[in-house]
Amino acid sequence: MATSKLFIMLAVLICMAPINTCSSAAASTASMATRPPSPKFPAIFVFGDSTVDTGNNNYVKTLFKANLPPYGENFPDHIPTGRFSDGKLVPDFLASFLGIKDDVPPFLKPNLSENELRTGVTFASAGSGYDYLTTRLSNAIPVSKQVEMFKSYINKLKGIVGKDKGNNIIGEALVIISAGTNDFVFNFYDIPTRRLEFDIVGYQHFLLQKLEDFLKELYELGCRKMIVAGLPPIGCLPIQMTVKFQIPTNRKCLEDQNSDAESYNKKLAKLLPELQAKLPGSKLAYADVYEPLFDMINYPQQYGFVEIKRGCCGTGIIEALFLCNAMTPICRNPSEFLFWDCIHPSQQAYIYLANYIIEEVVPLFDK
Repeated sequence: MATSKLFIMLAVLICMAPINTCSSAAASTASMATRPPSPKFPAIFVFGDSTVDTGNNNYVKTLFKANLPPYGENFPDHIPTGRFSDGKLVPDFLASFLGIKDDVPPFLKPNLSENELRTGVTFASAGSGYDYLTTRLSNAIPVSKQVEMFKSYINKLKGIVGKDKGNNIIGEALVIISAGTNDFVFNFYDIPTRRLEFDIVGYQHFLLQKLEDFLKELYELGCRKMIVAGLPPIGCLPIQMTVKFQIPTNRKCLEDQNSDAESYNKKLAKLLPELQAKLPGSKLAYADVYEPLFDMINYPQQYGFVEIKRGCCGTGIIEALFLCNAMTPICRNPSEFLFWDCIHPSQQAYIYLANYIIEEVVPLFDK
């Protein structure tokens, strides 16, 4: 039992909050766009956790890696790239739909081509969060350090295209930010480190202040067009139901954790326009992640899902990172599962989310 608990906690640390959004309307946009629209952005930059880490953790000394089968089961050539999914992530689909590139490489990947650097990378790290305590044990790259990586990237970019064009690329690029779930799960719910000094409201404000500081840093570095994802229904993540020792045949979402996520999201949605007013020329778009995922959970048949309470990998209740490996059986059809492992959505879920962002969030930058 002690070993099982250890494995559960290791899985929890990975990081979760599914990135951006989707809604009930997304049910009619299940498939990828056949023709991407004309590019609106010259590049895409991504910050956050495992939902947007396309492989940075492959180059970090951490247990939180997804560079082994069956991860990547539905990625081209079935390659495990470090993405915590059976295939691609939302930033990959967004880059493709927008005509920028086929997928978004990790910044730490050696020997990136000049074109890859010009068109954008991800600085995200699985296991990351806004709170520095979140990565103290995981050894992932905290969001604050991802800014330092971005500064290094800017120097490389300007070395390739020159200062003026580099500044233009940064100012016109689409910036995606997805983090926060690990902070609550690791520091407040499952391992209550921060609960010793904050109540839930206090911790929400603490994280929102960290996020505000982060957005201001990106603004000072030239970023202007940013999408910030809220929290998912944390209490519906398979790992969270497992940690509460719910039996596999009667698993229910944890209402208190979902309520906390909703409360945080309302505060985030209020903060962004207030901050935008203080940052001339900026556009900060809120990406609701709670309602669309909750819609998928409540009406799975509308999205083609047959399983929404466990992942495709293994039993689906504890398997993630090294527990989801080449010796672990997987479901026959991952596209019928909302979750790939006990934490992360499947590629099919990410397609819905990316389509929603293209249709509902990206157009906000034209206004």
